[in-house]
Amino acid sequence: MSAAYATFGLTPAMRAGGVLADGGHEVHRDFVDFVVDGRPLLFRLSDLDAVSPLASDVPPAVFTEQVRGLLRETEPPLPGGRFVIYGCPECADLACGAVTAVIERDGEDYVWRDFAWQTGEHADPGLNGYHGMGPFRFRGAEYRAALAALVAGGGPFPARRRVLLIGARVAVLARLAAALRTIGIGADITQDATGVPAEELRGYGAVAFGRAVSEPQRAGVMGAFERAGVAVARVDGLAPIVPLLVAQIEQALHRGPLPRRLTSLAAAGGTAEVEVTSACRVRVTAYRLDRLHRTRVREVYDGLLEPGRHRVPLDREAVNGESFVVARTTGGVLVRPVGR
Repeated sequence: MSAAYATFGLTPAMRAGGVLADGGHEVHRDFVDFVVDGRPLLFRLSDLDAVSPLASDVPPAVFTEQVRGLLRETEPPLPGGRFVIYGCPECADLACGAVTAVIERDGEDYVWRDFAWQTGEHADPGLNGYHGMGPFRFRGAEYRAALAALVAGGGPFPARRRVLLIGARVAVLARLAAALRTIGIGADITQDATGVPAEELRGYGAVAFGRAVSEPQRAGVMGAFERAGVAVARVDGLAPIVPLLVAQIEQALHRGPLPRRLTSLAAAGGTAEVEVTSACRVRVTAYRLDRLHRTRVREVYDGLLEPGRHRVPLDREAVNGESFVVARTTGGVLVRPVGR
């Protein structure tokens, strides 16, 4: 085993939820990722949609127990001294697959080794191991301090995961609110926020406006948030397409120090340009309104991209007329109108 030390840290992260083209949905999850040698560990896994066990929606007692396990103050939950490092973001069931590793004490140090993909009680590192990943040796003081601070602070999670919806089309707003709640984001509908108490406004992380809302109305709402001392994200709805609006809101909520894999998206004519910082799976979906204002959806790309900028062809039929593209990867989503 290598004697070289790796640095250990923690960072807030998220798995962006969304309404998918096939009618399904993905739940929004806030969690803490592990930072090894200055880089989120999840970024080393190019095609993995997963979260760590240190998630914001687990009960406090369970959260603390997970931290105690990482500190080796409790027995490993899996045979062979194994712990779940990343699991299914929807159900956390081992049967869906999980990245596990052996975590052990070596004097004052902590060692993570033998990373593997596991779907049952026993792992097979020879067959399903992440070869070339680890082992990682962490200095005990640094390791314990990071995890202790996490418990003491209750986790570095966003405090406001709620959205205020304002628009003229009540039916669209109702469907949007229902979709947001389905993926784990609270939503309320109103026509005027000027009379809402400041303590209520402080509970929102974003405000989304429908296209029919005038600029003076938008300015009045944003002024109410400003007077309440709330730095709220503003979302100007691109079109009355619920999955598109959900993606816009997820993009707006992805603020602060959260690490990003998907850093830019542009679309014009027959091409979308995507930039990623690490190898990852990217899905690009095109939405458009036809002449009868019906929604048309087309999955235009779903595959692995290496770090850098990439050009994705857009079928002419997919972006004919008023159209938009959504790019989604682990931990983030970007939305852009298709330029002409």
